[in-house]
Amino acid sequence: MQRPGPDSTASHDGSPYHHGDLRRALIAAGQTLLAEGGPSGVSLREVARAAGVSHNAPYRHFESREALLAAIATDGFERLSDRIAATEANANDIDRLIATGRAYITFAIEVPSLYRLMFSSEVRKAAFPALGAAADRTYAQLTAALPSSPATPRGVTLGAWALVHGFADLLTSGQLSDDLQGKLREEAIDHMLRAYARGAAR
Repeated sequence: MQRPGPDSTASHDGSPYHHGDLRRALIAAGQTLLAEGGPSGVSLREVARAAGVSHNAPYRHFESREALLAAIATDGFERLSDRIAATEANANDIDRLIATGRAYITFAIEVPSLYRLMFSSEVRKAAFPALGAAADRTYAQLTAALPSSPATPRGVTLGAWALVHGFADLLTSGQLSDDLQGKLREEAIDHMLRAYARGAAR
């Protein structure tokens, strides 16, 4: 039997399991498990099972469960950053802030379990530099989207973040009525951020 090479690992039946990017496959499997059962449902063993590889295979890429969760959260921030970047090309001034807020909130609604993990205490950003850097990039995008203001930049940014993050949390935790969807939700985001930007500019 052919022995697994550096880019392959043994499958459950003992045959070589070839995968172009095992790390990416494990992260994707982890995200599926996260959506199905929350962080408690994500383990190295379960991720290996879901990816169809041996239970030792994940240890080639993740030394612990927390490292796996950190990688999943990092991927989440990178996806959110890409989502925000895609909106910036067609927006300017206050519209840019509104587009950024919409991208942030829509992302949270689409993948609530991933969104909650990204900001949870399950993973320590200080312990995983890649995660901290990805989170910082997203925060920098929010800062860049704010109209110029004489107020303290950090305070203005924190206020805007609190608005979009708080609204996203209310939506994903079911604290708002079910009718706040579609156009009504877009109007709420628009009103909230437009009023904030005008106040900050003063």
